[in-house]
Amino acid sequence: MFANRADAGRQLADLLEPYASSDAVIVAMPRGGLPVAAEIAERFGAPLDVVVVRKIGCPWQPELGLGAIAEGGIRVLNDGLVAETGVSPRALEEASSRERTELARRVSLYRASHPAVPVQGRVVILVDDGLATGYTARAAVAALRARDAGRVILAIPVGSEEGVEAMRAVADDVVVIATPAWLFAIGEFYQDFRQLSDAQVLATLDRVATRIRTRPA
Repeated sequence: MFANRADAGRQLADLLEPYASSDAVIVAMPRGGLPVAAEIAERFGAPLDVVVVRKIGCPWQPELGLGAIAEGGIRVLNDGLVAETGVSPRALEEASSRERTELARRVSLYRASHPAVPVQGRVVILVDDGLATGYTARAAVAALRARDAGRVILAIPVGSEEGVEAMRAVADDVVVIATPAWLFAIGEFYQDFRQLSDAQVLATLDRVATRIRTRPA
């Protein structure tokens, strides 16, 4: 159990110490992953960035993720689940289109004051507040690979056993604190799991950038 996302980030930073001396970039999956990532970035004095992703929900059961999209035109699908649910190609495209609209809005908002940090050839520590099926993380990794990231390290406080194992074949390394046998909802592992607003995302990016910029050499 974590007190909140900041507490999870501090605990995760302890496990990420082997990467502290690398030229790492900390990249959060907003909104929930950002407070976790902020703690790691401040601990390591590393630049903090985001990669915007959106889950593609089943048309009649939005919480059921059929895949995910990420900035840069990335889309990954759970083909087995798409076939199992019988979602038509048209319905799937309509669901994807709705998420692209929201993704574009967030990218425009976040990047207006925080341009993307270059990741070419660098170690990227990709952070979220938890992992269930892992399809949003897959989309995020694909987006970072498309930008020629050197190594992508997925760092999460809690993740399902199945999801974590699947991501080990996608990321270069997976650092996780807890992999419970049964994971019904990420929020069950946090005392405070309130949702973040766009304003809080921007404020966190501003705060970390200022602290790192003014940090003594």
